[in-house]
Amino acid sequence: METGPIIWRPRQDDLENSNVARLMRRHGIADSRELRRRAAKDPGWFYPAIIEDMGIEWFSPYESLLDDSRGLPWTRWFIGGKLNIVHNVLDRHLARHGERIAVIAEDDDGSVTRLSYAGLAERVCRLAAALSGKGVGVGDAVGFYLPMTADVVVALLACLKIGAVCVPVFAGFGPEALAARLEDCQARVLLTADGTRRKGKALELKSAADRAADLAQQVETVVVLRCTGEEIAWNPQRDVWWYELEAAASPQWPTTVLDADARSLLLYTSGTTGKPKGVVHTHAGVQVVTAKEVGYHLDLRAGETMFWLTDIGWMMGPWEILGVLFHAGTVVLLGGSPDHPAPDRVWAMVARHQVTHLALAPTAVRVLAAHGEQWPAGHDLSSVRILGSTGEPWDASSYEWYFRIAGSGRCPVMNISGGTELMGCLLAPLPTEPLKACSLQGAALGMDVDVYDEQGRSLREEVGHLVCRNAAPNMTRGFLGDPDRYLRTYFERFGKEVWAHGDWAYIDEDGYWFLTGRADDTLKIAGKRIGPGEVEAAAVSHPAVREAAAVGLNDPVKGTRLVLVAVACDPAQADDVLAAEVAAHVAELMGPAMRPSEVRWVAALPSTRSGKIVRGVIRRVLAGEDPGSLASVANPEAVEGLR
Repeated sequence: METGPIIWRPRQDDLENSNVARLMRRHGIADSRELRRRAAKDPGWFYPAIIEDMGIEWFSPYESLLDDSRGLPWTRWFIGGKLNIVHNVLDRHLARHGERIAVIAEDDDGSVTRLSYAGLAERVCRLAAALSGKGVGVGDAVGFYLPMTADVVVALLACLKIGAVCVPVFAGFGPEALAARLEDCQARVLLTADGTRRKGKALELKSAADRAADLAQQVETVVVLRCTGEEIAWNPQRDVWWYELEAAASPQWPTTVLDADARSLLLYTSGTTGKPKGVVHTHAGVQVVTAKEVGYHLDLRAGETMFWLTDIGWMMGPWEILGVLFHAGTVVLLGGSPDHPAPDRVWAMVARHQVTHLALAPTAVRVLAAHGEQWPAGHDLSSVRILGSTGEPWDASSYEWYFRIAGSGRCPVMNISGGTELMGCLLAPLPTEPLKACSLQGAALGMDVDVYDEQGRSLREEVGHLVCRNAAPNMTRGFLGDPDRYLRTYFERFGKEVWAHGDWAYIDEDGYWFLTGRADDTLKIAGKRIGPGEVEAAAVSHPAVREAAAVGLNDPVKGTRLVLVAVACDPAQADDVLAAEVAAHVAELMGPAMRPSEVRWVAALPSTRSGKIVRGVIRRVLAGEDPGSLASVANPEAVEGLR
């Protein structure tokens, strides 16, 4: 695997004024690589150091940092400590930053809602009081089936304030998928909306929420947000209007003092089949990781503004909200599509709200790039200081477009990678080190990561398994009600002291890290194992290809044949001649053995709301099999297009 030259170097401001530069100065650390090494090897120094540096406040200090007597998978952190995320992300800011804007939310129709820290605090107190009045307390699960509005932030903080466990679910899921999650966590309260808007069309949510509540028979209360104003079915024994509930409640409510390992979030993750996994996170773990990553890796400073194109049903939604608010910043949310009503929606938002931190997944970048450079060129993007990204491997041409167009070649692309089970990252750049295109630079602070071969030996300049050899506060406390599945998922391959993440990674000769894809998407062609991301990057480097997905299908002769499903920049050119040209282009870049046996043209690739291509679904459809659950697919019509 070839990697390119350094494309970005730290600016003087990054070296002198970044949060991580401050941390290194305080502790006499010369460079970022030494910081990474010490953070991974000495948690007894690292976590107290960053808690002090960032100013995380405790109701009662912890008595000991960790208890690993049951082994790495079950490590407990901050023993004896008491805190609440809401105190740190909201309450403590009110005296100094009460009038500062905390949340800006744009709906699909362009309407904008702004909440100051003081205004957010009042609404959070009212909803917290109302939920408490419904019998919701410490440890009780509350389901979220909501569009991306300012109310999502209110709900997240209100539940955390009273010690309830937030269970955000993607609003594109069907009722059966929602019901499975509500039933698994025994949620008695569901927060939903009458509907949402997408590309100018009203989409109903309430009927799906009703069906899910019927299926998950323990749901007692459905709190309904009025978004579209469309007529909906109403169950007076179960349904209540959100704003009426808030209006009748107290504008003041105490923040509950919680144990450090009290549950905060229950995030559901799954492949395309099988029972969804309920990933358990704690107040202290989520507090430390979101503050650490948004502060040190993304370098958000007080008063700055982050717009991460995401959804509350994906880990990055809570991650962004909690991390930005901790650092007294402004979080920007989009409740519609990034290219509606015009292809410049994202760029207009950046200029309108003076966004300093813009983050887009590679798929979103490819969609926006396909519209042309004239759209971002029409807006002043000079406020952007940092670019972010996560979700999938990059291809070089899309990365270069993002770097050059969105950041004018002056802003680093903080390409981070981790997972729902971590509520954070294994790999993430720091603003005090140079970057190569498509790289993740190095380990996230505190994570002892490596690349292993099949025998558990460290690899360099070869693709292998991404692993982590130490515990961290943000690692899940297991899967809800299924500890054996948790151990099988992460600790079966290399033993119980090594977290095997399921990604393929590569470290080049200069020590830069790259991801090449998920292990379960791996292709083995002519005896060679390769990540689909490399094939897809080769395909989209052809000027006629906008997006591509590489999958392997059974072949009686070769064992596996490579099939490329692609979206053309110009659909009128998508014919057999162009398909042969693209196949030859891939073979030229990857070698003859990697020449696709077939290139299929489609109008769109099926993907999740967060922009991840669902290769498993594509593979099963092309093989004539049942595609499995499509609950996570944001554009199910694309699955039909594959047929």
